[in-house]
Amino acid sequence: MGYWHTRGLRGSVLEDLINQSNRYYLEHGLAVMQKIPTAITPVKLDQQKGVIKLAYFDAKSTVDYVGNVQGIPVCFDAKETHLKNLPLYNIHEHQVAFMEAFQKQDGLAFLIVYFKQTDQYFLLPFEVLMHYWNGAKKGGRKSIPYAAFESQYLIRAHGGIQLHYLETLNRYLTNLNKGGQ
Repeated sequence: MGYWHTRGLRGSVLEDLINQSNRYYLEHGLAVMQKIPTAITPVKLDQQKGVIKLAYFDAKSTVDYVGNVQGIPVCFDAKETHLKNLPLYNIHEHQVAFMEAFQKQDGLAFLIVYFKQTDQYFLLPFEVLMHYWNGAKKGGRKSIPYAAFESQYLIRAHGGIQLHYLETLNRYLTNLNKGGQ
């Protein structure tokens, strides 16, 4: 199995759930979210099976999803961890730079994080990510602890949607508009 296959399909269950949610949101006029594909260059092909046996990533991608939620530009990345924290090495400098630039253009950036140990999904606001990102650059901890993921931003199933992140995003926006978090 090539490197692209073992690394490129990490989080595919999480992404499948997000994709299902996004289809529902589109069908019901709630949001238009686009999965951004990761560009790869095939190196070795199996002509008989019609599959890529070896490939490498072309360029640094941005984030997993970009779109619009009822007039609000949104971008986010999907991450999962089997630990009781989210290691910052799972998040790349170019992703943080993209999300930061996106926020500066009045967009909204965040992560959706799946903790396998607890089988829980959270929305992590960009400013929380930046707090830990900047701390790590100054020699602080190299991960975001489970305790930093607020229970109010737990993503639950609702109304037939297994991962109803728009409900959680709405809660975050309501808190933001109140001037708090």
